[in-house]
Amino acid sequence: MKNTIIKYSVAILILILPCAGCKKYLDQVPNDRVTIEQVFQKKGPSEQYLANVYSYVDDEADQWTQNPWLGNADEADITWSKYTIYDLNIGNISAGNALFDKWNHYYDGIRSATYFINHIKGNAEILALNGQQLIDQYTAEARFLRAYYYFLLMRQYGPVVLMGDKEIPADATANEMQIPRSSFDDCVNYVSSELDKAAAVLPQVPSNNGQASDVQYGRATVGMALAVKSRLLLYAASPLYNGNTDLASFKNKDGKPMINQSYDVAKWKKAADAAKAVIDLGLYSLYKDPGGDPVKSYQNIFLIPWNSEQIFVRKDNNLPSYDVNSMPRQAGGWNGVAVTQEQVDSYYMNDGLPIHESSAYSETGFTTVNGVSVYNMYMNREPRFYASVTYNNSIFQGGNMKSAAPISFFVSGPNGKNGHPTDWSKTGYLVRKNIGTQTNGGSGGNGAAQSRPEILIRLGEIYLNYAEALNEYAPGNADIVKYLNLIRDRAGIPLYGNGAKPIPVPPSQADMRTRIWAERRVELAFEQQRWFDIRRWKIAPQVMGAVHGMNINKDGNDFFNRVVASNHLFRTPASYWFPISQYDMDRSKLVVQNPGW
Repeated sequence: MKNTIIKYSVAILILILPCAGCKKYLDQVPNDRVTIEQVFQKKGPSEQYLANVYSYVDDEADQWTQNPWLGNADEADITWSKYTIYDLNIGNISAGNALFDKWNHYYDGIRSATYFINHIKGNAEILALNGQQLIDQYTAEARFLRAYYYFLLMRQYGPVVLMGDKEIPADATANEMQIPRSSFDDCVNYVSSELDKAAAVLPQVPSNNGQASDVQYGRATVGMALAVKSRLLLYAASPLYNGNTDLASFKNKDGKPMINQSYDVAKWKKAADAAKAVIDLGLYSLYKDPGGDPVKSYQNIFLIPWNSEQIFVRKDNNLPSYDVNSMPRQAGGWNGVAVTQEQVDSYYMNDGLPIHESSAYSETGFTTVNGVSVYNMYMNREPRFYASVTYNNSIFQGGNMKSAAPISFFVSGPNGKNGHPTDWSKTGYLVRKNIGTQTNGGSGGNGAAQSRPEILIRLGEIYLNYAEALNEYAPGNADIVKYLNLIRDRAGIPLYGNGAKPIPVPPSQADMRTRIWAERRVELAFEQQRWFDIRRWKIAPQVMGAVHGMNINKDGNDFFNRVVASNHLFRTPASYWFPISQYDMDRSKLVVQNPGW
């Protein structure tokens, strides 16, 4: 997963001789060409081929043209109408206009991985230099990647077509390419099994294979395989996939249901066990600031490379672009990745309680903080709020701002609607979490960037996966509160049931579920999780639609009023999954379309 790694293509030059015995210049195979057979007899070319298999791992930094997971949920709004995310939010999507279409992209990755698995076994140079161990490791890496690409297909499209180890020849007939989708449960069982096979071989830490260790960061490990399995099985146990009778008519052409109609609580046990398997590796720990600052602890999960919490990362990425798009114009940024009021309201108060339960919460009046007037809505909030949200008159330093200064979103202010034709937050907030303030590539910047790995899975998520699954399978289990409290302790807020100012333990399974969902929304905010959570929980129809913010058309006190900022359309049942493009449907006669499309 390195920018220096490009897709490695090989070609076999096939020449048809015009007559026997004729040898012409153009009949010769150039001696600088490498055949596919030669690729898999040499160590270097095989490693380049494997690097190509890694290249299909998504870079999720672009959340406006390449990925919709942030701006099409209820936690953030992307301001620019010129980008693909806007079309999705207004419902301008169909099988004929398949936005964010990744179907063929992931299958290309799957085909590449399968070809690698099937052809690496007899690599003479690797066998001579390293023996069987390295071939086994490389095979496990490709197997992990193939399983991961299937998972990415499943989270976007639901049930998919499983290819196994079968290679489709280039000259296959149309009939030979007709394969139906498998049921979601069958897909889960296959991908889970593949991840187990990979995990049995993969190293605990990236093997250096004779290279500098930092070169290998991002390569597959046992922790990565088990972490993907944890997320896979959590989704599979959730209401969208586990006994969802709303989708009873979603069937293959042979009548087989795509979604199991019978609820199975044992799926939650599998999900809990999968998360616990990652924890029990003992390889990861929650990142904490050495100085004990909970704001820095939360910020630096993302800004300190290769820290103890990071499990699955993309080494090279476009996070500097995300930084610039999220920074205020005052800092030379483009002022467009906006936090919704709904997300602002989800953060706890510093007493550990939600805003509707805390006596410390107020939406009236202002408090002067270091000479700056701050709306009381933003006072006494938990540390993760201050690490995650840039709000009106919050202090910011970064980009081309040489010193710290308050950020104003008033209509006539330096970041307001009147100051630029397109670059203005519709909600009066910006995302601050995972923003590298050293990045300085916007207007007036010098192009410097704060590089860091992009986190795809971290330990904090695994703790929350475990708590959620355990609550559904074994409510009241002591581990539920234990792992929620580990998250809250790092966040610097009171714990459930113990500590100096304990919060009462939720008394019922339903109450605990509400708290777990709330903790997940805050802890994993802006990490491309919310889109999938609200769908797998089947609450998207209730929380999508109009999203709110402050009144960005006003100055002064009139700014501090909740108004509709944007609309993020959700259509039942179509918006649970993306449509398979009409082009692919026309080629795949046995593949049924997703519901609602």
